[in-house]
Amino acid sequence: MSDVLLGHSYYLRFDPKLWATMQPYPPLGTLYAAGYLRERGHDVAVFDAMLASSEADWDEALTRHRPRYAVLFEDNFNYLSKMCMQRMREAAVRMIRNARSQGCTVIVCGADATDHPGVYLGAGAQYVLLGEGEETLGELLGVLGGESDADVGSILGLAWAESPGTVRSTERRPVMRDLDRLPLPAWDLVDMASYRSAWEGTHGSFSLNMVTTRGCPYHCNWCAKPIWGQRYNARSPENVVAELRLLKSSFGPDHIWFMDDILGLSPGWMGRFAALVESEDVRTPFKCLSRADLLLRGDAVAALRRAGARTVWIGAESGSQKILDAMDKGQTVEQLVEACTRLRAAGIEVGLFIQFGYPGETWEDIRATFRMIWRCRPDNIGVSVSYPLPGTKFYERVAHELGPKRHWHDSNDLAMLYRGPFSTRFYRTLHLALHREFQLRRAWNWVAHPMPGRRRRDALRSLIGSSARATTLPLLWLRLRGQRRAQEREGGGERLRGLVLPVARITSSPPAEPTA
Repeated sequence: MSDVLLGHSYYLRFDPKLWATMQPYPPLGTLYAAGYLRERGHDVAVFDAMLASSEADWDEALTRHRPRYAVLFEDNFNYLSKMCMQRMREAAVRMIRNARSQGCTVIVCGADATDHPGVYLGAGAQYVLLGEGEETLGELLGVLGGESDADVGSILGLAWAESPGTVRSTERRPVMRDLDRLPLPAWDLVDMASYRSAWEGTHGSFSLNMVTTRGCPYHCNWCAKPIWGQRYNARSPENVVAELRLLKSSFGPDHIWFMDDILGLSPGWMGRFAALVESEDVRTPFKCLSRADLLLRGDAVAALRRAGARTVWIGAESGSQKILDAMDKGQTVEQLVEACTRLRAAGIEVGLFIQFGYPGETWEDIRATFRMIWRCRPDNIGVSVSYPLPGTKFYERVAHELGPKRHWHDSNDLAMLYRGPFSTRFYRTLHLALHREFQLRRAWNWVAHPMPGRRRRDALRSLIGSSARATTLPLLWLRLRGQRRAQEREGGGERLRGLVLPVARITSSPPAEPTA
């Protein structure tokens, strides 16, 4: 019997696109909470939904552990949790009800619960932790368990229902600034064998995840920050290297994903980290997120290479400066192109996140985004449409246009949730066309410029497959033409100008090796 059963509601199996990709990572936020509670003397168990079959596995864990407290502590480092997939919210509601039916006190922490505590309290949760949850959870369990004489109403960052349909909450708790004082995630509570099997069975290598920071100080007006607000706090390089040493000695990952919104923002941090990685002999290939302007600062790219960076993903969003400025992105298209050039020169592969459908986007802005992608020559792209997240300026701007559907069902939904420049059907077709042209270009480059460690046979196989898929490109562009004309007849969309984006000449510059 455990005092506390910590779980989360992100079931990879419920997202067909990501289940097929099969790149599962343990729920860091949940494991941090488990480590924090265990240090305070609680007997803690973890239910990990990531590779579970369904909510029935949660029911089995409740029966096995018979916890007094059932805590859904979502992984706030997982951006999909912040977006709140509808299928995952439905799972959370079922998990809450099942835990209540077994007599547990149910507590919930996460981005969606912070934005919509009434949804979770209405489902049966007794308490919702608002924002960063570890300290609030520790205090709440102390009060509920009788170790503290404090009143629940004195705990910062807490919401609860005083009566059905009402929500009472306290002031938000200031975020933790000294992250080194947190215990490391409770890695021993993870079924690491299942993760290793999933990774090696699909990719032939094993990747684990870490975070070095919490939060982001930038002001992109479509990005929600319900947990850490505008704050940005970092662990020391020494603390991060200590965890990396533990992971390497205990589990031997071949690769690390640093899940930070921005890795190495603090001046000098990345250089110190690189030096420690080298001196401690724990250098491990990794992928991370950064910004174009930061990558142009001093020796940022060289430090990333020394530290072991294999892939750097950048939120490019758009190739139109007009759209970037409207987003309050704080970077230029030319900075993006130069950052990609420097990364490639350093032997670091590049990933670009692209976002279509921001208010005011025109066909010419879409064309500019295509031109930017071909100039940057990334190794991977992630394409989406603008998604209104509660608490953002973007959400406030389009709130009056939102319909009954306010969440994607899963990550492959791509529905326009507001009245965008073009239709959902248009953007889904555009998404497919961009990916097929990108895959053709990349495959050609692999054949034309073989890279160390890449078998020519595999490159040829990729070129044959992508060439076959690319035969549909003319049809896709004609479909886009028809969809745009239909929208014009209905009174939306701009006038057609140079409609069809023909399959551009395939460049012959070599990309870096793609990430696992």
